Amino acid sequence: MTREYGKVTPEIVAELRGAAGARNVVTDDKDTMENYSYDEAGQLFGHMPDVVIRVDNTEQVSAVMKIASKYKIPVTPRGAGSGLAGSAVPVHGGIVLSLEKMNRILEIDPVNRVAVVEPGVVTNELCKAVAEKGFLYAGYPMSTETSFIGGNVATNAGGGKVIRYGSTRRHVMGLEVVLASGTVRNMGGTIRTATWGDHRGQRRAGSDGTLGIMTKIIVNLEPKPGKVVNLLTAFGTLDEAVDCVAKVIRSGVPIISCEILDRLSTAITCRYLNTSLPYQDKAAAYLIIQIEGDTDERLEDSYEKVGKILMDGGALEVFVAESRTESAAIWNVRQNLAEGARNYDPYASLSGDLVVPLSVVPEMVAESQAAAKRRGIEMGLLGHIADGNLHPIIFKPKDMEPHHWAEFAEEYFEELVGVAVRLGGVGSGEHGVGFVKMPIFLGTKSDEELAILRGIKASFDPDNIMNPGKVLGDF
Repeated sequence: MTREYGKVTPEIVAELRGAAGARNVVTDDKDTMENYSYDEAGQLFGHMPDVVIRVDNTEQVSAVMKIASKYKIPVTPRGAGSGLAGSAVPVHGGIVLSLEKMNRILEIDPVNRVAVVEPGVVTNELCKAVAEKGFLYAGYPMSTETSFIGGNVATNAGGGKVIRYGSTRRHVMGLEVVLASGTVRNMGGTIRTATWGDHRGQRRAGSDGTLGIMTKIIVNLEPKPGKVVNLLTAFGTLDEAVDCVAKVIRSGVPIISCEILDRLSTAITCRYLNTSLPYQDKAAAYLIIQIEGDTDERLEDSYEKVGKILMDGGALEVFVAESRTESAAIWNVRQNLAEGARNYDPYASLSGDLVVPLSVVPEMVAESQAAAKRRGIEMGLLGHIADGNLHPIIFKPKDMEPHHWAEFAEEYFEELVGVAVRLGGVGSGEHGVGFVKMPIFLGTKSDEELAILRGIKASFDPDNIMNPGKVLGDF
């Protein structure tokens, strides 16, 4: 079904300026507007908006949505634009509603162990602010330096700490949401359990902005971890690294993070950062493992136990970071992999985000490699391997046209999603569906399940103006 949306006319622009302030509404600056036409999925997936509105507060969001609802104008909410699935791309034009200026930490409540933030708060800024109060915000994607909390909730971001703390959804305590009609709703708060309706609004975690615009978020805070240590382990083969993960997880040692990087991913990122890792000329893969302990003695016992498991599993060497500087250097390589990949190949496809049970991770890795080899493309592998979340990155062959490459890359990922589903997994753990993965997503769902999901969407957004063309498509 193709919907007819309203057009943004000069008269509607005048109304929008009245609602959000003239300085916040952009309609004739092509360079600025182009910056809002794509996200980290790449410019190949870009679509130009008709107008960009950078709101200051909830009242402006509500006023804009009332106008959009009145004239049936599509609205695309946008955070940092760091997503990898095209969720923030205005595929139907209309309004891009940017939340970048709503970037305040409103409260850190040590008694109830929550923080109240606006959606444009950078993840790492929240992490630093709560750490000063003795807490941890555990929703921690690898894009922590750039991503916004609102985007993390919209995609149910995971990251390096999922194995210990769970994904972002687990940490959403409450939301203030502006619906498609402009109505402002509050859900949840500081209580931690209830059988009392849509308590925390967690349905919106992972909804890609299709059910409303979050203007205030109450997030759970964890006690700050005790002593931690980071291990960097080099392996001569990728299989040995993969096989060791389950043994480490079931060791009983308190693992906070367990990340994998293969040879290609490591090489291109180290080149980008002008650095290197030990054994880089010999290692086919690395594991980065963070361990917690409440005393120095227990921490030492834990990392020695894990170290023995890794060495018995074929590790070339296990390196223990001796300082914060060494730990930061190790994690810097992991956190800059996306930038390294883009530097290596501007057309690198980073949308791979598969999740399978840990028991079948070796099979998923093998299938990913085989599919890349059949297609004659370079593939790098990284991911939050302890929770089965893998991120294959593929690179455009030099002789392939960019627009052909976009289609070619998605065919590759479509095959991998089919494998993941067959193995008991799903096609996205934390990047979201957006519109890049939408056809793949729809192909894995039954008519009955889609009818339920579309019914939920229609109850909040009967005219389908909230981020249309994402997740469930146009209906």
